[in-house]
Amino acid sequence: MSDTRWELPPSWTWTTLGEVATVVGGGTPSTSDPANFGGNIPWITPADMSTHVGKHISSGSRSISEKGLNDSGARWLPTGSVLFSSRAPIGYTAIAAQPVTTNQGFKSFVPHLGINSDFLYYWLTGAKSIAEELASGTTFLELSGAKAALLPIPLAPTTEQTRIVAKLEELLSDLDAGVADLKAAQAKLTQYRQSLLKAAVEGALTADWRARRVALETTRPAQPADAENRPRPTEFHASFAAGQRRRHETPPTGGCAVQEDSADGFETGAQLLARILTERRARWEARQLARFESQGKSPPKGWQSKYPEPVAPDTRDLPELPEGWVWASLDMLGEIASGVAKGSKLKAGLSVREVPYLRVANVQRGYLDLSEIKTIEATESDIEELALKNGDVLFNEGGDRDKLGRGWVWRDEIPECIHQNHVFRMRPWLNAINSEFISHHGNSFGKRWFQRAGKQTTNLASINLSILRAFPVPVPPPAEQEAIITQLSEQLAALEIQVAEVELSMKQSAAQRQNLLKAAFSGQLVPQDPADEPASVLLERIRAERESHDNTTRRSRRRAATTS
Repeated sequence: MSDTRWELPPSWTWTTLGEVATVVGGGTPSTSDPANFGGNIPWITPADMSTHVGKHISSGSRSISEKGLNDSGARWLPTGSVLFSSRAPIGYTAIAAQPVTTNQGFKSFVPHLGINSDFLYYWLTGAKSIAEELASGTTFLELSGAKAALLPIPLAPTTEQTRIVAKLEELLSDLDAGVADLKAAQAKLTQYRQSLLKAAVEGALTADWRARRVALETTRPAQPADAENRPRPTEFHASFAAGQRRRHETPPTGGCAVQEDSADGFETGAQLLARILTERRARWEARQLARFESQGKSPPKGWQSKYPEPVAPDTRDLPELPEGWVWASLDMLGEIASGVAKGSKLKAGLSVREVPYLRVANVQRGYLDLSEIKTIEATESDIEELALKNGDVLFNEGGDRDKLGRGWVWRDEIPECIHQNHVFRMRPWLNAINSEFISHHGNSFGKRWFQRAGKQTTNLASINLSILRAFPVPVPPPAEQEAIITQLSEQLAALEIQVAEVELSMKQSAAQRQNLLKAAFSGQLVPQDPADEPASVLLERIRAERESHDNTTRRSRRRAATTS
């Protein structure tokens, strides 16, 4: 709703909430005194409202004692008071189902006689933007009691207020039921997405694909193995594969045994892993030789023995994999690196320039949010080392627990983009390992794995390079990886269409709700009755009653002062 005042029926009038209700604040007793809490006085905070469902509220997660009430600014609010959160955030609204108190995060309204609590409630549910315009503050917006009293309201005659509420609730009940169905559909689609990803990275999605391939191979004449051209496992991989075989000496059908070289040229996960590890070592040796050459030195005797073997995955308690798959660590599959720290000091005299860089906020679970890209000063060597390349798999270091390991794949969206130190990147040694497959695994299986393995402080959680290197990743045959991504992409695309349709329906429902409220508070939802007492007369009576009450209060105070 806008604060622009629109034309009302003749029997209505514009006024302010301070004219039709008493504005009441709240308070919080000292938390250092346990005696202030645990009593029988209901006490409500904005945090309670954030999870509250429904129009009425009777209590919060905590209660206060008589001592806590007397020692704080909390005040009793009668049944029918309309609670309105005035900060962090502004706009939570509910009606007190019984006498309650609140903390200082509310400016609640106690309606005067002739003002329907439900009418006031429905108006306030759409008045958040008006309240925010009246609020002030630097750290967060807060609506003061004086400004809350200035909130405008279109006032209808008392009996028409009742008719409006009845019609609104009739229409909104159907609308809310539809919204509830849409939210249930959203939850089911989210659950289905997780199930789909799980099926993909565990091999269930391509079970039929494997069965068809097995059937095809059984009808194909055996071909002689090209032993010279197939990759030979490194010593490390031979030992690792042997360990995998010992773990599954008698695997069930479709189990996790490491499949030996296939004579038909179909590369298994174990064979692919052997190729990857060979490439890993070859690149290390090439870098070492280049370093010796740059220093004008000959390679020392035994230099190859200094090769840092990759971290082996801990396969205990891991799920069984399909035949032809094998477990590896992320350290085996690619080069893992951290990024540049924001605000890191640069050595004097070095030439720097500004380049775009990726932050945790940019790296979401299953997609990249590139709507806001910041820049950072970096040296040419940092840019060369940290510039993201097509196919890099990104992992977030953390923050809150949901961000742990969250990530997606970089596809050269922005030239010369580097990444900050809270975003890790893994660059596969070979293109035969599918980056999307690794990221999907990290976003499904990895979500819980990183939460268990991550370091937890009071408010934050994080993973480091050591944890990331040890992350276990299933390695399917290259052909099956492609089949997985093809099927998964098709099903996710269809799923996204459904998600978009539900989101559109949610937006349409929200718009319809606002249209109903607009009609209700414009006098267009129900017809006016000429016999109704005009709102202007109601307002004058409220003012007269308030003035009489104020005069009585002043006389009582004068008498008390005279006798004391």
